[in-house]
Amino acid sequence: MESAFQIQVIGGGLAGSEAAWQLAQAGVRVRLSEMRGGGQTTPAHNTDFLAEMVCSNSFRSDDAQSNAVGLLHQEMRSLNSLVMRSADEHRVPAGTALAVDREAFAAEITRALETHPNITLVRERVDALPTGPVIIATGPLTGSELAASIAARTGDDALAFFDAIAPIVHYDSINMDVAWKAARWNRGSSDGDGKDYVNCPMNRAEYQAFVQSLLDGEKMQFHDWEVDTPYFEGCMPVEVMAERGPETLRHGPMKPMGLDDPRTGRWPYAVVQLRQDNALATLWNIVGFQTKLKHAEQVRIFRTIPGLENAEFARLGGIHRNSFINSPRLLDTELRLKSAPNIRFAGQITGCEGYVESAAIGLLAAKFGAAELSGRTLLAPPAETAIGALLGHLTGGADAETFQPMNVNFGLMPPLPARGRKLDRKRAYTDRARHAFAHWVART
Repeated sequence: MESAFQIQVIGGGLAGSEAAWQLAQAGVRVRLSEMRGGGQTTPAHNTDFLAEMVCSNSFRSDDAQSNAVGLLHQEMRSLNSLVMRSADEHRVPAGTALAVDREAFAAEITRALETHPNITLVRERVDALPTGPVIIATGPLTGSELAASIAARTGDDALAFFDAIAPIVHYDSINMDVAWKAARWNRGSSDGDGKDYVNCPMNRAEYQAFVQSLLDGEKMQFHDWEVDTPYFEGCMPVEVMAERGPETLRHGPMKPMGLDDPRTGRWPYAVVQLRQDNALATLWNIVGFQTKLKHAEQVRIFRTIPGLENAEFARLGGIHRNSFINSPRLLDTELRLKSAPNIRFAGQITGCEGYVESAAIGLLAAKFGAAELSGRTLLAPPAETAIGALLGHLTGGADAETFQPMNVNFGLMPPLPARGRKLDRKRAYTDRARHAFAHWVART
């Protein structure tokens, strides 16, 4: 009797959702296993939607001319990405970034996968590695039983790091007599009427007091086995940044450059920015304010920010442990486990970092899997492309001894000749990438 499915995808996050969609669109019958909705949940998720965005609502820069992640957006759109299609349909104002109404975005992806004739969505927890073709896309919160099964198969313990979640504020609780709307250097989007961020200004004394409050605030305690787990640099808790020096935040998420306070006509000493989090513009997240402060401390400290003195929080910040495998050591160039090639990995569990990067690796895992099932060999995308550079980093380009999570960036691509201004070099990278990408698509 023919099996009801040809490949199983475990995990309904962005990577697993993208993988299931790509396989189904290629005519492959898919069993998509997702534990949420089956009586299970995680410390970070709030809904049962597939592809729920648990941290920021931003896919970061959408500039495909001079930014590597914007280039990755463009490449994924060309590959008919479900994640990018849904993001474009549910985008909210965020300057040159691509941010989305996270609930509408996830609901759209859930509908698309639930109604696809080639996908069977099963709300179940998988505790052991299957014997048939499978894509493991369980993300950074892989269940302990499955993680143990992976460790037993690979003979290599998973690495781990902490990832933190930023708070979300109800817009109508923001004091707009103090705060104002603007994008840095007035580079806002047309959707946001050029004023994509809410800006809360601080003078020197307010900033210094705020930094001291972060340092003194009571933090969540870690388990003994979590103490030595490193943070990912791109998602550093705000209080950990403050520990690096009194001016660190002013040159990070609280930088005032390019933001003229309309009341003074000058840049404040520091600025806290909030970015729209849903299409109704009723929820705004505090940009770069991932935190491990206790909830009561968050309310107390963040209400000292001018403009947020009466803030009501739709969600407070949190922290969770993320796990990932040592991909350069364990995976082949098609994302297969070298010791068990029926198993592919995708998403954050591979050590890529970021929503769009996770979805991109899910997309590639699916394309490799679909080609294999049909008896074909799919050429890997060139290292000169954003998606190819990310794949190459995970499957051998990175040093296995020092492997850490990584966002896509131009540094993962083969170097260009040393010439031109910085902006010209970025455009040279993207121009070269587009040429290589078009040639690859034509050959596949």
